[in-house]
Amino acid sequence: MQASSPIRPPAPADEGETLTTLVGRLVDDSRNLVGAEIALYKARGLERISRYKSAAIFFVAAGVLALAGLIALLVGLILSLATLIGPLGATAVVVVVVLVVAGILAMIGKSRMKQPILPEHGA
Repeated sequence: MQASSPIRPPAPADEGETLTTLVGRLVDDSRNLVGAEIALYKARGLERISRYKSAAIFFVAAGVLALAGLIALLVGLILSLATLIGPLGATAVVVVVVLVVAGILAMIGKSRMKQPILPEHGA
């Protein structure tokens, strides 16, 4: 990315330059430096965002595949239990067990939400 005004090399100093001219050049150079620093931080930030976006896409894809695998496992469990207790009984057992596990995980998550992130200091 480029700054709004291009960085110019310093002009050769004339012996007849006034203090006002030198201060003006100093102000211009300072503006150019600040603009270049801002452009650098923008470029770095955009690169980090791009990298994190790419990583997030892979995590989402992994989550979707893991969920598909879990569903396949549960269907397989239902089919395996169906030979022992029938399809309705197998479905009921698997659903109840999965809901109990989900409830336990939800309660653990809720209790962790109540815990302070940072330890509180004495008042």
